[in-house]
Amino acid sequence: MRFEVFSDIGGNSWWRLIGGNGRNVATSGEGFFSKSDATEAAERFRANALRYTFMVYADRSGHFRWRATSPNVRTVASSGEAFDSRSNAQRAADNVQANAGSATGP
Repeated sequence: MRFEVFSDIGGNSWWRLIGGNGRNVATSGEGFFSKSDATEAAERFRANALRYTFMVYADRSGHFRWRATSPNVRTVASSGEAFDSRSNAQRAADNVQANAGSATGP
């Protein structure tokens, strides 16, 4: 896994976590004013992933996603994709939680 920091067309910066298969497996829970702020947030996520609470939920389309929240209940990351089953979303969340700490970058 590896972290990347990028900017959207509105000028906000975000981080994303890319899996070994090249797919986006997680994104920051919010946009940041600068790339350095997004980089710091990615580093915090890497350092604290095992401490965060990961929750699976059904989205409006009936698919499943996950989100990670910090102890102050702020969303710090969300799934990079929607899943057809709750178990697949849970498996993806477990994978991110277990492996984000050893991810490279940003």
